[in-house]
Amino acid sequence: MFATLAGAYPRTPRPGQPFRLRAAYGRLERGEIDPAGFRAVQDDLVRELLAEQAEAGLELLTDGQVRWDDPMSPLAHGLDGFEITGLLRWFDTNTYFRQPRALRTPTWRGPITVEDWRFAASATEVPVKQCLVGPYTLGRLADAGDVGRETVTLAAAEALREELRALLEAGAPVIQVDEYALTMVGADDDTERRLFGEAMRRLTEGLGEVGHLSLAVTMGSAEHVGAATLFEAPFRSYLFDLIAGPDNWRLVADAPGERGVVCGVADARSTRPDELEVMVWAAHYAASTSGRGLERVGLSPSTGLEYLPRDRAKAKIELLGRAARHAAGTPDELISALDPRAVTLGGRRRTATPPASSPGGAS
Repeated sequence: MFATLAGAYPRTPRPGQPFRLRAAYGRLERGEIDPAGFRAVQDDLVRELLAEQAEAGLELLTDGQVRWDDPMSPLAHGLDGFEITGLLRWFDTNTYFRQPRALRTPTWRGPITVEDWRFAASATEVPVKQCLVGPYTLGRLADAGDVGRETVTLAAAEALREELRALLEAGAPVIQVDEYALTMVGADDDTERRLFGEAMRRLTEGLGEVGHLSLAVTMGSAEHVGAATLFEAPFRSYLFDLIAGPDNWRLVADAPGERGVVCGVADARSTRPDELEVMVWAAHYAASTSGRGLERVGLSPSTGLEYLPRDRAKAKIELLGRAARHAAGTPDELISALDPRAVTLGGRRRTATPPASSPGGAS
């Protein structure tokens, strides 16, 4: 039982602190510092965010993606064959990507994220995972131009396989592949399901059992992709957004027991406080499905926290860390930790009220 980020974290400062990263951007533009000096400022922020996550009780960290303009740009810059065009808005949300445009069939020309992962891993004693956008999402959200979407998607899968291999060889314990665009698949999209399945086959082919590959589905529901298609891919764990995609609970229930499940239950797009009892209930429900057990369950925000004020994001990960500790505790410890309304008058623990999104109101 553990807690982790879904990926990004606010790069803004704590309340009352100077915004050193923004100031560094200005100094870089004015020529007052060089790229190495700017990276040193980013390094300091990464160290700060790693420490903040560890202090909150998270047991699998990220660098907060503070070096990225958005999740798509690093791959568009790092792979050969893309250029960056305008902004792309994610449906009716405040989430924006810089849209890549394919100029030719994309290829891998060298490590994109390895240096950043190595730095983060060296700056903490807690394991650090690396996140990157998957080929299906890259292909679906990019402007494929004359290259064609299927060609872009499958070539990106083969290129990103080499990035995964480089990260695994560098020692990354967990690599999270983010496939936001699975939420765009409709009930009758057999072509999309086949394309995703083939992209995942090419992405993971030949990587073997070394390391831990995790598939993350955030910003909506992937129910229409289907459990068979999702769990055919050789990922060892899955992170599901259970706030924007409550139907993902059905996928949690269908996940094979030997696969890990990370429940995205802290609302990453709201400053409202989350509920400890709901987090604990989610952990125990996921652990109960297919005989999974708590050792294969984690808790996380529903997606990246980058749009929240820093203090609100910190409060959310602190609650996640607390929920993970309590969920793994003894029944007596759990009773003492939860709101008294989550305990019967006889002193026996009952399940926290299931979220309205739970499958069939299961408890």
